[in-house]
Amino acid sequence: MNYFLTEDQQMIKDLAAKIAKEKIEPVAAKYDESEAFPHEIVEVLAKSDLFRVFVPEEYDGLGGGVFEMSLVVEELSKACGGISLAYAASALGTIPIMLFGSEEQKKKYLPRLAAGEILAAFALTEPDAGSDAGAVKTRAVLENDQYIINGTKQWITNGGEAFIYTVIAVTDPTRGVRGTSAILVEKGTPGFDFGKKENKMGIRGSTTRELIFQDARVPKENMLGRDGGGFLVAMKTFDQSRPGVAAQAVGIATGALDKAVAYAHERHQFGKPISSFQAIQFMLADMATQVEAARALTYQAARTIDAGAKNVSKISAMAKVFASDVAMKVTTDAVQVFGGYGYMKDYPVEKMMRDAKITQIYEGTNQIQREVIGLQLIRESLRKKG
Repeated sequence: MNYFLTEDQQMIKDLAAKIAKEKIEPVAAKYDESEAFPHEIVEVLAKSDLFRVFVPEEYDGLGGGVFEMSLVVEELSKACGGISLAYAASALGTIPIMLFGSEEQKKKYLPRLAAGEILAAFALTEPDAGSDAGAVKTRAVLENDQYIINGTKQWITNGGEAFIYTVIAVTDPTRGVRGTSAILVEKGTPGFDFGKKENKMGIRGSTTRELIFQDARVPKENMLGRDGGGFLVAMKTFDQSRPGVAAQAVGIATGALDKAVAYAHERHQFGKPISSFQAIQFMLADMATQVEAARALTYQAARTIDAGAKNVSKISAMAKVFASDVAMKVTTDAVQVFGGYGYMKDYPVEKMMRDAKITQIYEGTNQIQREVIGLQLIRESLRKKG
């Protein structure tokens, strides 16, 4: 399939695919079992300059965008959705700095992030604040020239492994969501520690932890964007990062499809390969069609963002919803093609099915994404009516 990639984009895709095949696939089961963080893979990605692809050239990046980032995430996810998340979550934590960071903040962090020397993370979710971003309780109080932060963040990807965290905290509790702000907090800041490491169903090769703030003090210069702009930082960040989730979903689904097709040739029943049965052929045909449609929508969303379109919430949400639903459907069908073997941990599709589920949940549940799409459609219709 020709996706009209430039020479540079094809090189990025091929390099990521090579790393996925040679470095990630052989250890995917090990990391799924151990839940260890894939430091050795992160080092390979850093040495291969893949963290640079979406960072502007003036900050030691390669000047690509969301599309190039998505190409990398997709290829890595074909081998392991969990390990790929170390890369994708760092991109999520880097995007707000690129979008809202001051020149000083960008110069301080982006070159190190581009080199893969440090990782980033994004911290919005709390025990009572997930889809409802307005329910954030973590407080940041300005005292002299420092913000004093208190609260707990939950389910933070790269928690404990990242060096720089974009933390959404309440700076003015009288203003609702307009009273939240985004503040950069470095690992090692006194009063900033890490809590429970989650034992997850899938993406177990990724670290997910609590962040605990107890009178953590950071300079007021660590404010990202303007005071009261935290909700805007979060929403604009997710608009750009959701195609990355979609790309992860497409990658997982593609990996499962490839395994299912190969197994259908190998598995014999009634004296012939199960690939000769029309029931299996139709399943594989539907799976392949769904994956291609998800990939096309994901690429279109990423390219639309990189083209500088003003309102990308709808297409970004569409890509995330569709691709993640496809990933869940295709991995479930892949398990079915494998039959009883598919249910066993000895075969990779069982893991792929578990990994796929989270793509329907994080960075905004698919139910919330459908609300975003529906509201945008209504607004567009009203504007047309004048």
